[in-house]
Amino acid sequence: MHMAIEQLPDGRWKVDVEPVKGKRFRKTVKTKAEALRFEATCRSKVIDKPDWSPKPRDRRRLFDLIGRWRLLHGHALSDIYRTELVLNRMAREMGNPVASQLTGATYTAYRAGRLLSGTSGKTVNNQLGYLCSVFNVLRQLGEIDYENPLASVKPLKLQERELTYLSDAHIDRLFRAIQEHCRTPHTYMVAMICLATGCRWGEAQALRPERVRDGHVLFVNTKGKRRRSVPIDQALHDRIHQHYQEHGLFTNCRDSFDYAVSMSGLTLPAGQKTHVLRHTFASHFMMNGGNILTLQKVLGHASLNMTMRYAHLAPDYLKDVITLGPIRGFRHFFDTQAEAAPVE
Repeated sequence: MHMAIEQLPDGRWKVDVEPVKGKRFRKTVKTKAEALRFEATCRSKVIDKPDWSPKPRDRRRLFDLIGRWRLLHGHALSDIYRTELVLNRMAREMGNPVASQLTGATYTAYRAGRLLSGTSGKTVNNQLGYLCSVFNVLRQLGEIDYENPLASVKPLKLQERELTYLSDAHIDRLFRAIQEHCRTPHTYMVAMICLATGCRWGEAQALRPERVRDGHVLFVNTKGKRRRSVPIDQALHDRIHQHYQEHGLFTNCRDSFDYAVSMSGLTLPAGQKTHVLRHTFASHFMMNGGNILTLQKVLGHASLNMTMRYAHLAPDYLKDVITLGPIRGFRHFFDTQAEAAPVE
């Protein structure tokens, strides 16, 4: 049996082992201990399984893995083009490392740079989720034989953003601005559907006449891939169909809506322009005494936790704190109208 372990000039160790005649393995490692382990593994494995050979290390780079992820899984996602664009940009900005050698430290250093450049915490958390999904999916499909190298990286803990909603006066101002400044007639109708049903802008914009019937709007192109039906009043039902007859199917009018918002003078948080209509529907629904479980179904939230962001707007939200808390028996300590109890 041939075996040689020698140290190279750069400090690494080279293993050249031939446990049985005709089966020769070579490898260069960082330490002598690794070299000895590799030699021992080759000797024992070949004895147990004569056809065994050490599996070559996966040297594919991150771009290559993203491409495989797209081919094997990502092609079925509704937002694949945007997601793939984000993933490829991340890979490029990290220097397109060998994917199996990516470490949590490499990624968190990249993330720190993104945060310093002004990228929001929510955005970098989303990006971490995208990249982890690539590794997790490929691992599940047997495309890679190593665990997600970013499994130990935790998302940033963020202060929950306050969801902005419009008052009645703001709604009036916004729709007047749409009427005055938007050239396409679709903007007003799409915005009205969002306000009436709490749907997302893209869901309303993709509606077709056959999905508005019997006093309901049927949304099928939803973010969560679940169909949902939301009732609307007859006047809006008729007006939608009248719009289709006069102007045809809705076209992309999001930029037109953004322009109307700026012309209205309303100040909205970044990322909440079209979404403000969805927040406004949900907020007014709860303020008017709506049921939180009903709202979850209308909005299409998979988790009630998402819908609970609006719960504090309900008229009786947490009112039991006043009636059931221990302070109710000690009002004489802070009630200036009550007479002090005599000390015995």
